[in-house]
Amino acid sequence: MNIGIDIRSLMNKNYSGVAEYTYNLLDNLFKLDSYNKYYLFYNSKQNITENLPQFNYHHVKFKGYQYPNKLFNLSLKLFKYPKLDKLITNLDHFFIPNFNFSAFSKNFPITCTVHDLSFELFPEFFSTKRQLWHKIIKPTHILKSVKTIIADSHNTKNDLINLYQIKEDKIKVIYPGIDHNLYRKIEANDVKNKLIKEQYQLPDNFIFYLGTIEPRKNITGLIKSFNLIKKNNKYSDLHLVIAGEKGWKYKQVFETAEKSPYTDQIKFIGYVKRQDKAYLYNLAEVFVFPSFYEGFGLPVLEAQACGTPVVSGLNSSLPEILNDTCLLIKPDNINEISQSVLKILNSPKLKQDLITKGLINSKNYSWLQTARQTLGILTN
Repeated sequence: MNIGIDIRSLMNKNYSGVAEYTYNLLDNLFKLDSYNKYYLFYNSKQNITENLPQFNYHHVKFKGYQYPNKLFNLSLKLFKYPKLDKLITNLDHFFIPNFNFSAFSKNFPITCTVHDLSFELFPEFFSTKRQLWHKIIKPTHILKSVKTIIADSHNTKNDLINLYQIKEDKIKVIYPGIDHNLYRKIEANDVKNKLIKEQYQLPDNFIFYLGTIEPRKNITGLIKSFNLIKKNNKYSDLHLVIAGEKGWKYKQVFETAEKSPYTDQIKFIGYVKRQDKAYLYNLAEVFVFPSFYEGFGLPVLEAQACGTPVVSGLNSSLPEILNDTCLLIKPDNINEISQSVLKILNSPKLKQDLITKGLINSKNYSWLQTARQTLGILTN
């Protein structure tokens, strides 16, 4: 078979959730399947070849185009042209790892992954530009024309059924995975621990958050809960480290941090390189992820794979993938967040129990398994 794949999410050097999903899935898919041929579609007026991943496989070919992006998207939207399946000849199937502007020939088989419907459920968490983008894209139109929908979780599947009235048998749940070669428990005496601490200027003791800085992630709630924790003199040397790129509506996060009486102990370190993440997870005392909504939530599993206890939001897909392996909190309750962190810090037994449970839980998720299940859909 000849399979086309939209890799427009991989055109930027820095990867966020969707790009992480796309890269890891494809890398494992290409290793797993050397029989079928894959054609990777992208479009950019700028030369972005240096940013693209190095998929050096004989059965994988890049198909890049240099149309002006705004005109290209406008043409796809208004005129349904060009047909992406016709740009790459003799395709049998096309895979879209995330919503994007697209147009296809009638009845051409398409598979699309839906990570979450947060833009429908919580539009207030998105900038006007992001809201407008989703309205123009019209995900419902895309999803009703595709052959199969892959949902990151049963929670996302239920959202698709309830919000878009998608037929249940059209949706297949395939969990994303964890790169266990990358995310693992690292010995305290590993020489790179010291280098990472110096590189990111990390304190000795810190609570850790990693993810895009945007309202849905509830980082302001995390900062307010940190303020409550710091009232306990026992933790005068405890810091809060926040990692991740700025998304949208992020100003309030930085304003909340600046107004904190402990602002000197709140550190923003920006985007973290993929190869450095595991060290940050390992160096942290607790990983706190008080998000209001997640389609899946890769960071909580990455943290668990590194042997770091987790405090997570009690909502959306998070209880589904974590169950009793972490402390689940109501994200709008800062007292509950702070008390959960303190429970872990104050109880070595609880901390070790969560570490053990987390390590076992994270082993249930692998990119090879994700790739194998996805391959079954693409070649069916």
